Amino acid sequence: MTEPAMTERAVTERTGGCLCGAVRFVVRGRLREVVFCHCSQCRRQTGLYYASTNAAREDLAITGEAEITWYGSSAHGKRGFCRHCGSALFWSYEGAQGISIQAGAFDQPSGLQPGYHIFTADKADFYTIDDGLEQFARGRAGLTTDG
Repeated sequence: MTEPAMTERAVTERTGGCLCGAVRFVVRGRLREVVFCHCSQCRRQTGLYYASTNAAREDLAITGEAEITWYGSSAHGKRGFCRHCGSALFWSYEGAQGISIQAGAFDQPSGLQPGYHIFTADKADFYTIDDGLEQFARGRAGLTTDG
């Protein structure tokens, strides 16, 4: 499968981290638009849905990487979170060149732009999606790096 296209905005430096500060990161490169995943795994991890962008692995520098616990949530994907405060931070698809980063983990202003919703057929029954963004009942063709 192919990697999703990164946005064509200028390359900038963006920072972020977990709730307790044990994990901090810097992205020096392009970021994809924010994808909102409503699958059951993302709902259970976050309590609502997973809003993530994606960066090339070589553009991501992590301070406190030893404080990240990785959970294999499927045969091909794993989720990274702070082992101290539990903040969900990353989603990684086996063999992918990019890594998904929780949009809410970025320092503000983030400069991130909304993209679309995936796995809307699995969304919880207590909210509606009415922001006008494109929706996909399952995944989106060619998108292998989101969780």
